Amino acid sequence: MSSRDSSRGGDHGPRPLDASLDTVSQRLGMRDSRGLGRLFSRWEEIVGPAMAGHVQPVRLDEEALVVSVDHPAWATQVRYLGDELLDRVAEKAGVERPGRLDVRVRR
Repeated sequence: MSSRDSSRGGDHGPRPLDASLDTVSQRLGMRDSRGLGRLFSRWEEIVGPAMAGHVQPVRLDEEALVVSVDHPAWATQVRYLGDELLDRVAEKAGVERPGRLDVRVRR
């Protein structure tokens, strides 16, 4: 262990992804950071494996969930499932339900 590590309390080993993302987002000053890690780490559980292969979460706050899709057809599907998806995000990530869903098509 380097002196730099020991000055910070040492390396405590691997941490769950959701805990790490929550810590980083809090340090960045994100307002609703508590569920960000859970959203990313449980994304496949929330949307299912087929959708998770084409749709990725980008940002989450109390106003919106922003997702990125790899094809316009997926954008249509995600928009169709909008309310149901927002409900599942709130339930599974343990956050307040975002007010809207924003879908962006990756190029």
